[in-house]
Amino acid sequence: MDTQLTGKRALVTGSSSGLGEAIASMLAAEGAEVVVHGRDADRTKAVATAIRAAGGRAAVALGDLATDAGADAVAAAALAGGPVDILVNNAGGYGHLSWAEATPEIWARTYEVNVVSGVRMIQRLVPAMRERGWGRVIQIGGGLAVQPTQAQPHYTASLAARHNLAVSLARELEGSGVTSNVVAPGAILVDSVRRLLTDIAPAHGWGEDWEGIERAAAGELVPNDTGRLGRPEEVAAAVVYLAGPPADYVSGATLRVDGGTVRSVQ
Repeated sequence: MDTQLTGKRALVTGSSSGLGEAIASMLAAEGAEVVVHGRDADRTKAVATAIRAAGGRAAVALGDLATDAGADAVAAAALAGGPVDILVNNAGGYGHLSWAEATPEIWARTYEVNVVSGVRMIQRLVPAMRERGWGRVIQIGGGLAVQPTQAQPHYTASLAARHNLAVSLARELEGSGVTSNVVAPGAILVDSVRRLLTDIAPAHGWGEDWEGIERAAAGELVPNDTGRLGRPEEVAAAVVYLAGPPADYVSGATLRVDGGTVRSVQ
């Protein structure tokens, strides 16, 4: 399928590693010019350099989106090379905390990092998309937004807010040519997840070989219909679809990439 992304410019927040890096790299491979964002200059520049080495076009934007000043700096850097047509709000964080461990201060900080940071970028970039009559806003959410567990309540609540704001934004942008959607990954095999599962494998009796660990984790921690974890490239492919003109008729939607972890008739 021709994704028709050549000539488009995309800002992917939190793209200096992991899932965001995979999204930025695939958008670039499909012809978009990408703005790689992060807080660590060396890692962010390394991703942009790798994209260019592969034949893509990439710029860099540095800043902490949890502050107004940081968001201003990122928006200015992103717009320095031209209009931004596609905003992928991927940046965020989480901690493996229980209800007892997640203090109100942690809840507030998590909301600031995972929700308000995205709102800052929407308010800085979407008005110009609206004026031009075309644009894409894609939130990276997750199945825990609609099917939370007892753990990480502060994080799952912030995911629910990301899903909710995406639908509200879609209604706000009605008839504008700008769409707003969510890509909701399940458990994705990024480096941090692999390290975590490897560390806890002995306590769970999952063995030492990675294939066995992944199979056991997929069965016990995140049961799904595929029996494995997802790959960053599988999530990136969903973002690429929603980012291009072939998805003009998709707005206010959640595209789950979770192997069937979340089961719903909707």
